[in-house]
Amino acid sequence: MNRYPLWKYILIAAAVVVGLIYTLPNFYGEVPAVQVSPLRANLKADAALMGRIEDTFKKAGLVPEGVALDANSVKARFATTENQLKAKDALQGALGDDYVVALNLLSRSPQWLTSIGALPMYLGLDLRGGVHFLMQVDMKSALAKKVESYTNDIRGLLREQRMQHSGIAREGDAVSVRFRDAAMRDKALTRIAKDMPDLELRTADDGGEFRIIGTLKVEAQRRTQEFALLQNINTLRNRVNDLGVAEPIIQQQGADRVVVQLPGVQDTAKAKEILGRTATLEIMLVDEEHDVTAALSGHV
Repeated sequence: MNRYPLWKYILIAAAVVVGLIYTLPNFYGEVPAVQVSPLRANLKADAALMGRIEDTFKKAGLVPEGVALDANSVKARFATTENQLKAKDALQGALGDDYVVALNLLSRSPQWLTSIGALPMYLGLDLRGGVHFLMQVDMKSALAKKVESYTNDIRGLLREQRMQHSGIAREGDAVSVRFRDAAMRDKALTRIAKDMPDLELRTADDGGEFRIIGTLKVEAQRRTQEFALLQNINTLRNRVNDLGVAEPIIQQQGADRVVVQLPGVQDTAKAKEILGRTATLEIMLVDEEHDVTAALSGHV
């Protein structure tokens, strides 16, 4: 009869015990919860916010199973979906528009399992349900902003080089620079071509005006679109963090679309509101030394 050393039996038994421990979170199920996250960068999820939330629950006659504070949000667990919905309404009334109040599902696993990294297996949309978004990036707007940026850059370049012009404007997907004489136009053309290689430049003469017309090269357009897509994906990831979704899927689909899958999200309207929020930041330099009329006429 074949016999194995005792240490091998002990090793197999230990592996089985550890495996059983780490599968336990899957048997506890999930509990309805409300998650509160700051909407603005100057607000924080801290003990003071948790205190406001607990006071709101007391006034509304709600008793949560637990209220926990993590790095970016405060989460409150409830025994029933009915209490979860009541808590959401109470918090929205008490906190106003400064915070995101979203419905969520949290694991019932005890803290000692979570502390050793024993987490439930995350299920996808097919097994758990949730939200699926397909979002399209406005590439036309991204290219228009890039052309507008070059318009400002050319204006600054000609001012720096003291090259007189009679006007700079964006015309559709092109930048148009007007001059009163061909010599100045040719001089500016050489400088712009050197400093801005992503522009396809050509000249045009129209009724005594000498113009430079610049459009984005094909490769520059491709890079601009790729950057716009990547920027949107990063923004969506940050907004998904507001919802506290575990293991979301955010990935590119095609040339101008982004797929967002949020397993387990109950509050579809809130998810759509957060993901669809528009936020554009533009930084523009202000010239306080010169007159606006002179700038418009090209004498700056």
